[in-house]
Amino acid sequence: DCRQYTNKSCEECLKNVTCLWCASSRRCVEYPIRRVLPPADLCELRSARWGVCWVNFEALIIAMSVVGGTILIMLGVCCCCCCCKKKSKKQVLEGPDKDEERAAREREKRRVRQEERRAEMKSRHDEIRRKYGTV
Repeated sequence: DCRQYTNKSCEECLKNVTCLWCASSRRCVEYPIRRVLPPADLCELRSARWGVCWVNFEALIIAMSVVGGTILIMLGVCCCCCCCKKKSKKQVLEGPDKDEERAAREREKRRVRQEERRAEMKSRHDEIRRKYGTV
């Protein structure tokens, strides 16, 4: 029975894992296993100790929230990184996308037009040379 450790030390109370130590009232009580957190009428969260004497429930909840949030953020970042890698690998395997294909077609059209202009200019120059006899 946990009540026998009331008004003794936290360490003695918590040797039994079913006990909860309330530091403010120096009581040792049965942990309410049907509830995750002990009710306020039993003991305040900042005074409640379970498992070890140096951590209260309030600090435990805050620490677990921070650790859990950090893990969730890291998982999210990892998922994003994996998706980006898969997308880039998929683009490499599938070849260039539509924007790249359109840009390549435009470059080719410009190259062809430039070749036509060069040929036209060459024929004009040749015609002028023939006209003035500098050929």
